Amino acid sequence: MEGQALGNQSKSAILVYHSLDTSGLVFSTDPGVFRAQIEAIAESGLRAVPLETIRRVPGAVALTFDDGYGNFLDHALPLLVKHNLPATLFVVSGYCGRRRGWLSQSPSGTGQPLLSWNAIRRIAEAGVTIGAHTVNHPDLLSLPDEQAVREMRDCRREIEDRIGRPVNALAYPYGRSNDRVRRLAREEFQLACGTRLALVNSSSDPHDLPRIFDFYVKSPFWLRRLNRADGRAYIAARGWVAKGRDLLKSRRLACI
Repeated sequence: MEGQALGNQSKSAILVYHSLDTSGLVFSTDPGVFRAQIEAIAESGLRAVPLETIRRVPGAVALTFDDGYGNFLDHALPLLVKHNLPATLFVVSGYCGRRRGWLSQSPSGTGQPLLSWNAIRRIAEAGVTIGAHTVNHPDLLSLPDEQAVREMRDCRREIEDRIGRPVNALAYPYGRSNDRVRRLAREEFQLACGTRLALVNSSSDPHDLPRIFDFYVKSPFWLRRLNRADGRAYIAARGWVAKGRDLLKSRRLACI
């Protein structure tokens, strides 16, 4: 009955995860919490679909993972295979087999380890879709067109060369894009994701797909209700709060 109710809803959700570890950092998810979330999805009747079909399947959920952390292999892949859940893993091609080094607080060589190309091939062979997250994880808004295209195109081409499969999806670094960047992305990819907090429907821009950070639905309670009236109201409210916070931040920066 619950699965039928979910299927009658008009909007779907794209969840985004990063590192699966016990550090407690904002973009890290405790593996135990992740397991509970995956089991809630598998048991609730909420239909999990590949990212490329999310706009065409009402009341569904798509799972995405950014950056390509090494712990995906231990904590995510076994659960995805066990429950036969599709997922998309966005990798930073220039850092595969290295450590995260694109954040100022994590100099190169000191960040968390990222998946090697051998591991990424194994993950692709297990059924996970591999997507592009650029070569070096820059803020694409800060780059001229030629350099932004190179970051996207070179990433796509190297992944395709390494795994022997087409790469059709992009995740914008830091979730940031604008009309110019999205125009460039359309030339390289069939779809692209940001991190604007909202649900998805058939009219959503395929190159500006919103996603929901996993910490907004940390409790399986909200996962089971993502596409019900109370769940949609919850996401909408959190989205307005996030939008207001971003607007206030931009106004403060403009005054500096």
